[in-house]
Amino acid sequence: MTATTLPEFCQGIQYFNESFPEFDTYGKTPIIAENSIAISDPHDVAAAYQTLLYADALRYLTVQITASKASGHPGGFASSVEAYAALVMLGHKNIMTEVGHHAPGFYSAVFLDRSLEDMGIFTVQQLRDRFREKHGLLGHLSGYIPGLLNPAGPLGQGQHFAMAAALLHRNILFPFTLGDGGMGEPYPMSSMIHFNTAYPQVTNFLPVLVWNGYSQEHHSMVSTKTNEEMIAYWKGNGFSEVILVDAKNFDDQNQPGDYVDSTAFSIQKRIEFTQAILVAMNKAAKSALGGQLTVFIIKQLKGAGVHARGAKSHNLYPGDTLDSPHIVNALKERALPIAAWELVRTNLERANGGPASKTVVSEFDYHLPELGQLPLEEYPVGGEPKVATTAMGALVVHVGQKDPHFIVTNADGNAASGINNINQGLKIIHPTTDHTYFQQPQGQVYEPLSEDACAGLAVGLSLLGARTLWCSYESFAINGVPILQTVTQAMAELRRATPSTVCLFTAGALEQGRNGWTHQRPEIEAYFAAMMRNGNVFPVFPPDANSIQVCYDWALTTKNKGIIITASKSPLPIRTTFEQTRQGLKDGAVVLQEVPGDKTVVFAVIGDMTLIPVFEAAAFLETEGIGVRIVSIINPRRLYRSHDVLSETCSEPDNDFASDETFNKLFAGDALIGVTGGSSLMLEPIMLRSNSKRDTFAWKRGETTASAGELMAFNGITSEALTKRAIELIH
Repeated sequence: MTATTLPEFCQGIQYFNESFPEFDTYGKTPIIAENSIAISDPHDVAAAYQTLLYADALRYLTVQITASKASGHPGGFASSVEAYAALVMLGHKNIMTEVGHHAPGFYSAVFLDRSLEDMGIFTVQQLRDRFREKHGLLGHLSGYIPGLLNPAGPLGQGQHFAMAAALLHRNILFPFTLGDGGMGEPYPMSSMIHFNTAYPQVTNFLPVLVWNGYSQEHHSMVSTKTNEEMIAYWKGNGFSEVILVDAKNFDDQNQPGDYVDSTAFSIQKRIEFTQAILVAMNKAAKSALGGQLTVFIIKQLKGAGVHARGAKSHNLYPGDTLDSPHIVNALKERALPIAAWELVRTNLERANGGPASKTVVSEFDYHLPELGQLPLEEYPVGGEPKVATTAMGALVVHVGQKDPHFIVTNADGNAASGINNINQGLKIIHPTTDHTYFQQPQGQVYEPLSEDACAGLAVGLSLLGARTLWCSYESFAINGVPILQTVTQAMAELRRATPSTVCLFTAGALEQGRNGWTHQRPEIEAYFAAMMRNGNVFPVFPPDANSIQVCYDWALTTKNKGIIITASKSPLPIRTTFEQTRQGLKDGAVVLQEVPGDKTVVFAVIGDMTLIPVFEAAAFLETEGIGVRIVSIINPRRLYRSHDVLSETCSEPDNDFASDETFNKLFAGDALIGVTGGSSLMLEPIMLRSNSKRDTFAWKRGETTASAGELMAFNGITSEALTKRAIELIH
């Protein structure tokens, strides 16, 4: 074979076959005609045959690129490839997944349709070289890869992206692959059923269950179900159309067990199996697009057609190299003729109208209506106490009225969080109209009793270009953070701008102490404190009802970030003007009070309720002739040094950090005491930069109490303790 006979994209393929059974009969002409976007007839045997070739090409590349690094996960995707290939050949490329371990298969697919040329990958050799490399093809799907719609890592998340996309693009099918191991997660089914109850007309998302009998290291927990039981499970959860294709029904090799490998069949049975997949998938796609809640299930042994079978096919280890006999054998078994590679490439260039990188919805900016000026209402400093969350709620209603695609998600708790005005203005989505509860079928407030479902739809919509707001109690939000983390990480490397994910967390542990252990979860602040160093995560802490309005106004102007606003649902004093918060967002913090004295104690305070004992301590210290500066930390991310944070590596980077001069104006003194009702880690940027004698007062653990003050006292955050420590530090 000479270089001139080898298409450029095939460079790096190690093994070719001289022939392939029935190629002269079914493989001479691309089944997707020029100027077409899909096969014309799923019953055409040539269509099934060429889909089979595509499936084998995917298997070959998946093994080759993973073995090139002796790392990666070929087995799970290998059992799904006929279903994936059928979708593409039917003209559907807006395919998502919950399974990060299917990444090498998805990379193979977007390589074959030329999407990866947008990142300089033209050949299989380059595909191999860039796998698992920085600025290349990461081990799990990310936001960086052209033509791929969603990140994937933690299981149980793919449905959120598919449902979000379906909500925004009603005439496009959004299939997503779901592993039978991932079915063991508690969230996928419940989130889909709540979504279907809220949006019964939005059925253009299609779960594709990869039922292969195994999870990562053992049999999957649903491996013992019969086909009838699996169908009943999905029907019992509201899916009106359950379509299952079982490879076992086509096996002519007497393979043992309920799960078999279709690549071991005779060529005739392989074609029949692929034909059945094509026809059934076409039916499933039409059903989902036609208003029926539909699932497609492919039942085939994990690792079908690759280097191993069952759980042992899941991932490669250091010894699984391209020189290993079992890898060589797997590649030779899947090797295709050059003409077959060219045929596959041509079909995929045409499917869906072109490469995924030029056609899928995530490659285009989503149109957003203008919001105009938000109706900010500035309250007088020192005036009547106000509920911060309620003040923000009025702005949220304005956003929803200007932007019909804007939604607010909350686990059935807006009224309890002081933001019932959001329910009143935008209405809870529910099939039962009830004016008492501000609910109706057409609304903009999505309220499943699941933080994962709340966070999932909100951040999924945001990733795809829409505005959203996820509201939660700080105590409960930890259950939705994994997908928020997934999306903010993806946003940090997206090749396009998208609205930031915005969250409002109310009723922190201080306010929830009276409700017992389940309501005391301040560790979420430590989570976000750690994420600040990513570069695009901004926890903000407005101290009052004026400040929260400015913080939300700012959040709406940002792109590709995670903005987490934490505020109280109780009426609290107004301590800042709008202009002070604007300065605080820029500098990281703002001075609320400064009293001169022989020596100066600086209180660096995160939160609103925590300011109460600090002002009490300051009043006593003033009587002792001790100077006090009370600083409200609004935007702690600004208080890091630039080298502490990987901001410059982010898409839409924000490289603004408080200068040393600004930092010293805020925090320099004879003693510094950091105060927070949450994790002390949020105070890290201040403690890193300060040269003063310093200490922290922070949450230690929860207790059932009658008031926020009692809970702060239990954790040592009292005016007496603050005063005592301040005097100790300056002397």
